Amino acid sequence: MDRERGTYSVQSVLKAFDLIEALAAEDSVPTIPVLAQKLDLSRNKIFRLLATLEDKGLIERDEPSGTYRLGICAYEMAQHILKSATLIRLAHPIMEELARKHDEAIYITVMSNDEVFFLDMVDSFQKIKATTMVGRRFPFFTNAAGKAIKAMSSSDMIERLGKRRASMQGIPDVKRLETELRDIRQCGVAVDFGGLGEGICAVAVAIKDYAGKVVGALTMLAPSVRMLQERLESEIIPSMRESAEVLSMKFGYAKIPV
Repeated sequence: MDRERGTYSVQSVLKAFDLIEALAAEDSVPTIPVLAQKLDLSRNKIFRLLATLEDKGLIERDEPSGTYRLGICAYEMAQHILKSATLIRLAHPIMEELARKHDEAIYITVMSNDEVFFLDMVDSFQKIKATTMVGRRFPFFTNAAGKAIKAMSSSDMIERLGKRRASMQGIPDVKRLETELRDIRQCGVAVDFGGLGEGICAVAVAIKDYAGKVVGALTMLAPSVRMLQERLESEIIPSMRESAEVLSMKFGYAKIPV
């Protein structure tokens, strides 16, 4: 069904974006009168928009001068976007190589608020394959990608998880999850069968940057019938580890010899 552009636009939201753009483009730190004139809005309207954006941390007000500038949250959002774009750019060639080598679907996954997000994919040519997961989110504890990222994020993460047991909603067995994460941290790879759906096997290895921080995980999804234990151990897991190490090196990560 055709509709005119802007039919469903919320004007207050559009004005808020105009205001953020004005603050981003402004060389100086403007006051309410300056912004009102620039956007052709009343001072009262500008004040209400600024107050809302300030509550969300997207802008900040300097009390002595009464001027406004972009807030920390706005810069954090920009950094997340840039990191995602960089991750896809660096990871995609390696994903293509893995997908062609094993003829299985390869994803790059990231963590967001205790959920794993499937950011990008290179598909296989197989007739039988798992449903595309790009753009979907899942609780981290349900799948290999989320567990790999959590397990490798920091040495004390598992201990912190144990202390949060009472507040961890939806996890069927926290003690079992702690043990599983420790095993993943020790071997460096996560494998699950059925975590993302019946008949789906996932293999995930974390990717680190120059500071040793986990930025995501290379993740392979394939029908369980093709992921026999022998193939996993001799072919898939070594290849995924090697590719994750290459990608981590692209982010400046250098493994310290033990």
